[in-house]
Formats: sequence, structure tokens, C-alpha cells
Amino acid sequence: MGQTTVKPKTRTKVKLQRPPMYKVILLNDDYTPREFVVMVLKSVFRMGEEIAHRVMLTAHQKGACVIAVFTRDVAETKAKEATELGKAKGYPLFFTTEPEE
Repeated sequence: MGQTTVKPKTRTKVKLQRPPMYKVILLNDDYTPREFVVMVLKSVFRMGEEIAHRVMLTAHQKGACVIAVFTRDVAETKAKEATELGKAKGYPLFFTTEPEE
């Protein structure tokens, strides 16, 4: 009879890492009308009227406010879209992104 060798099966576990998340931040300015900021928050970030108004006031009082957290591509796309809406109307409305810690 032949000799059989038994090899243990090895499995490699794939560890999926979550993509890094980015914050979208609304920066306050003294020229963009509050109603316009609320409209942008509602249309781009799908916020309700009350939440959008609260976010706008927070940015107005504190100088900046985190709007939402997304993956990098989504955060940058939404920040750019919202900023361009302001530019199209001649307002200095500005949204930026930064990595979440």
C-alpha cells in the first residue's frame, strides 16, 4: 500500500476594509441669502425644511457646519454641485470636504 499524506486545508480570509469617509462642510458667508442656502441643502442633500434651516443657522452662527458624511467621491460630487448652484446665482456659497477622523 502507498503512503498518503494529509495536508490541512488552509483558507485565507479576506478582510474587507470600509472606504474612508469624508465630511461635507458648509462654510458661512455674509452674502448668500438664507433661503437660497436652505433650498440648496434640500435639493442636493435631500434634507427636510426644518433640518435644512437648522443646519443653515448653525453654519451662520458658528462659521461652518458639517452637512453629511459620505465616501470621498460622493462627498466631493455633492460639495461641488452645491457650490456650483451658488456660483450660478452669483453667490459665494461654498461647500468643502475633509476626511473624517
